[in-house]
Amino acid sequence: MSPPSYHRRQFLSTSTKALAALGATGISHAQTPAASEKLSVAFIGMGGRMQVLLQEILQAGHHAAAVCDVDKAQITASQKRHGEGLAQATTYDDYRQLFEKEKGMDAVVIATPDHWHMPLCRMAMAAGKHVYCEKPLTHTLAEARELRELARTSQVVTQTGNQGSASGNLRRSIELIQAGLLGEITTIHVWHPVHGAPYGTDRPSYSDPIPDGLDWDFWVGPAPERPYKDAIYHPGKWRAWYDFGNGSLGDFCCHSFNMPVRALGLDHPDRIHVSGRKLGKESFPEACTVSYHFPSKGNRGPVKLHFYTGGDEPHEGITKELVRTFGKLPRVGCLLEGTKGQLSAGLWNSQCYVRLQGEETFLGADKHEAAKAIPESLPRSAGHMAEFLQACQGKGTTYSDFDLGGHLTEIGLAGVVALRLEPNEIPWDGTRLQVPGVSAADAFIRKTDRPTYL
Repeated sequence: MSPPSYHRRQFLSTSTKALAALGATGISHAQTPAASEKLSVAFIGMGGRMQVLLQEILQAGHHAAAVCDVDKAQITASQKRHGEGLAQATTYDDYRQLFEKEKGMDAVVIATPDHWHMPLCRMAMAAGKHVYCEKPLTHTLAEARELRELARTSQVVTQTGNQGSASGNLRRSIELIQAGLLGEITTIHVWHPVHGAPYGTDRPSYSDPIPDGLDWDFWVGPAPERPYKDAIYHPGKWRAWYDFGNGSLGDFCCHSFNMPVRALGLDHPDRIHVSGRKLGKESFPEACTVSYHFPSKGNRGPVKLHFYTGGDEPHEGITKELVRTFGKLPRVGCLLEGTKGQLSAGLWNSQCYVRLQGEETFLGADKHEAAKAIPESLPRSAGHMAEFLQACQGKGTTYSDFDLGGHLTEIGLAGVVALRLEPNEIPWDGTRLQVPGVSAADAFIRKTDRPTYL
């Protein structure tokens, strides 16, 4: 929703000049914004998740330079909630104007629907701004690979919004696994509860009037055009629809796969098996199980990772000690099975409960004698957002940069490709981002954006 005074031709001219100054990688190697005690930060996508991120940055004493959203109601709600914290922030309904006018900002925080992540991150990094982006890092596999490459060559600080990365329990779990406490890890189980609507369905056949203050066409942005419908897409339900998100697998892969991928050095799966209910729809399945097979690597044997959602769960024989410990199966979870025992990390990998062979229940790692004997070897965090802000000031590094976040996203979205193809099992070539011999997969690996607002 561009004001009359804003001309797309003028923006494109400015962008072309900026891009002409970039190297072969498309990333500026100029000096990054000077570190200061008080960072100037812009916020794009003012929905519920952004309210938490914004509050963290304001509490840390930094300056909110600008807020941007195509829905005026979300900006108004943010202003009411944060009061003086946003009193000096300029408001925008067009991110291109924000980047054109806010030259002095140091960093950008992005919490839009997934289909907008890549265009916004790409522009921020090309402008030499540090970037914090919510998970999953991108909407497609090809975007994740591109953003990983940009992160490797850019001089800006990046952080993926998988907050469990800062947890001391995540780092403790890695230490225990790599010390061999659980023996060889063979299987990982991740589960997520029953969904709300609109999973396992196609779009409604009718539309509703667009609310005042919402630029629906801009909200759809690079995705294929579709009519507006109340309480179906915005706010908050967009994740179920493949045009905008990737369901619960896209939502939680960067959380629940985080610790196991780090601890076991998991690269790309070579096979993915799927099953489920109401596949083949415009939205993510009503329920499904996605099983990844990771081949052996170095001294580690093969590993299977099972993701269950919508009511699918691990077999009760696998989880009986969890039920005995907690009285019932936790609503969500991540359970690692080793030859010597199990570790329960929780969906955000922010827990660390251990049970060795012969033990009937789990104990917190801080109370388990065998776990307590293993020394700490990883640094602890001041907080996920704190790490990002400190790194922007030249103090330390982030623990979940876009290379790591992009890799987790690639694993998750490879499972989404398998779900959308609907065979029982597919081979997967993660290096080349392809399903060998299946050209139909390409449409789910990369997409053609609608160029209207890019």
